[in-house]
Amino acid sequence: MTDVYAVIGNPIGHSKSPLIHLAYAVQTGQDIDYIALEAPIDGFAAKVDAFRQSGGFGLNITAPFKLDAFAYATELRERAKLAGAVNAMKFEGGRVIADNFDGVGLTNDIQRNLGFRLAGRRVLVLGAGGAVRGAMLPFLEQKPGELIIANRDMQKALALVQQFSPYGEFSAVGYEALATLPAFDIVINATSASLRGELPPVPATVFSAGGIAYELVYGKGLTPFLRLARSTGIERVADGVGMLVEQAAEAFQWWRGVRPDTAPVIARLTIPLL
Repeated sequence: MTDVYAVIGNPIGHSKSPLIHLAYAVQTGQDIDYIALEAPIDGFAAKVDAFRQSGGFGLNITAPFKLDAFAYATELRERAKLAGAVNAMKFEGGRVIADNFDGVGLTNDIQRNLGFRLAGRRVLVLGAGGAVRGAMLPFLEQKPGELIIANRDMQKALALVQQFSPYGEFSAVGYEALATLPAFDIVINATSASLRGELPPVPATVFSAGGIAYELVYGKGLTPFLRLARSTGIERVADGVGMLVEQAAEAFQWWRGVRPDTAPVIARLTIPLL
């Protein structure tokens, strides 16, 4: 019998997850189906209950339900606990086991696909929302030389420092302080500015010529953030398509016990940054 998995969100029509996971299934010879589920904003639990009752094996969770999934789970793995959000679940009888693979997907893309090790590097992350919380533990595990979080709301950024300080050293600054700091090896835009076609309040001096500018948003081409980075002569710019594909690979391996090759799927989904 074919095992069924799904991605749940609202809206969900734009999701690339079915394409990604079905490509992984073909590649690895796994007998699965993978569908998209749109739940009403106030109907996450009922939709998941129905999916489980129909025999569903696992779910990916996307906006706006990552907090609902956190509350729904019966067992939270460490990354999900620390992130306060869930992006993957699997069902084993009455158990709902939950994890968050967003951060490990990001670190895998930077290190495996872009070939840029985080260890010893100076890293700047713009923003302090859910995506950043999900990335903190995987980032700190790589032992960057310096990690700085920049955010408009300093209280939010400082709360991250307090929460994750047992796992490694990093600091928080306001955007106005960035003009006084040396250039970084890796600059990651985890703000929502690019979704609105806006530039986060970051000076061009944060980018180093031999470094990477990474945009979590994907499929938007050269966002204002990436355009600014490229104007400085930075060596590499990237968007979040690799992160999307890598986090999906982590979930697929967790569910099926086999690691798919992400390279052909990234190539298929990549929009040239022109």
